Amino acid sequence: MKQFTRAVVSAALCAALSLACTLPAYAEEGEMLEVNEDISVSADYDWTRFANDHLTLNVYNWGLYISDGSDDSVNVISAFEDLTGIKVNYTTFDSNESLYAKMKSGGASYDVIVPSDYMVGKMIAENMLAELDYDNIPNMANIGENYLGWSYDPDNTYSVPYTWGTTGIIYNTTMVEEPPTSWADLWDVEYAGNVLMFNNSRDAYAIAAKKMGLSLNPSSVEEVDDVMKELQAQKSVVQAYVMDEIFDKMEGGEAAMAPYYAGDALTMIDENPDLAFVSPEEGVNFFVDSMCIPASSKHKEAAEMFINFMCEPDVGYQNCDFIGYSTPITEVWERLDDDLKYSPIAYPSDEVMNKAEVFVTLPDDINAEMDAKWSEMKSYDESGSGWLIVVFLLGAIAISGFNIWRKMRKKVRDNY
Repeated sequence: MKQFTRAVVSAALCAALSLACTLPAYAEEGEMLEVNEDISVSADYDWTRFANDHLTLNVYNWGLYISDGSDDSVNVISAFEDLTGIKVNYTTFDSNESLYAKMKSGGASYDVIVPSDYMVGKMIAENMLAELDYDNIPNMANIGENYLGWSYDPDNTYSVPYTWGTTGIIYNTTMVEEPPTSWADLWDVEYAGNVLMFNNSRDAYAIAAKKMGLSLNPSSVEEVDDVMKELQAQKSVVQAYVMDEIFDKMEGGEAAMAPYYAGDALTMIDENPDLAFVSPEEGVNFFVDSMCIPASSKHKEAAEMFINFMCEPDVGYQNCDFIGYSTPITEVWERLDDDLKYSPIAYPSDEVMNKAEVFVTLPDDINAEMDAKWSEMKSYDESGSGWLIVVFLLGAIAISGFNIWRKMRKKVRDNY
């Protein structure tokens, strides 16, 4: 009888130990789990629950917008893969508009995307985003209150702030006589052929609107039309409309000045010390880029794990230290080197921020007008040579028609 009891107890203990090995090991709150020498994460989160599921997450982010292992940085994507066993297919876009177009086309399926504030609002209105389960994103608690509850997503039902920043003018100090102070300097004919401009309608519109003393959020289609005429008047000065191409051009001294995002300006200045950055006196755009999950995501819970990982202080620190953009995570800001923590580019003064304006989600009719007028403006040829193209095309058609007519006449004559 004792032998039987001992055998039962022994079997029960083995079963209990076996079950314990299959369950996630939860640590005490505050304990950390080392992923590598640079990144440790909260140990009281089940990071390995998908380790044997052979999952791949499709992450779609802005270009040059993560610590990716280049230039001696830490590869945070590899760290996530090592920690969780989840593979990441990481691709990039260069504007909110190209992100939106790719999503609407249905040509690709994504699990995590990083749109800006106004685009988050647009996607929410079009039922393109999934509601987030914050039980899977406890690190949301690390985000500072200043970056939560914005009008585009007042309860942060769909979005978790990733970084924030402002716009301004980056310029080459060896190519300008006086440092720019106004958005109007981007219209200065003295720099014709040496000015770059945003290649997306919302940012470009905002600059022209501020130059005119208007809000960067138009209130009518008529206002859109007026501002687009201002952008049309700038075309003779513009060398090229750019997004990520700006890095090579400004770092290589190919242009005198350009509007761009402050975080990227820091990267360019680091590569070319002749560059400098200014916040124009009329006011700037203050934006927040957020992590969201598309409604079509096939791996929503794993995507929430990825977002939670990105909100870990060590991960947030590596990202912001490398890309130069401003962090919404309070602990990360406290850990930054003083030259970045107190940088007037990354963390502008109250004077700049008090005049900053945020994008709001525009009504459909104003959005449509902006897109249409932007396309018209981009195709407008101020030199007037556009009509020559039409003449050449008509001439080519006429010549082709004449040759066909001659061949038909010859064939008729041969038949006789």
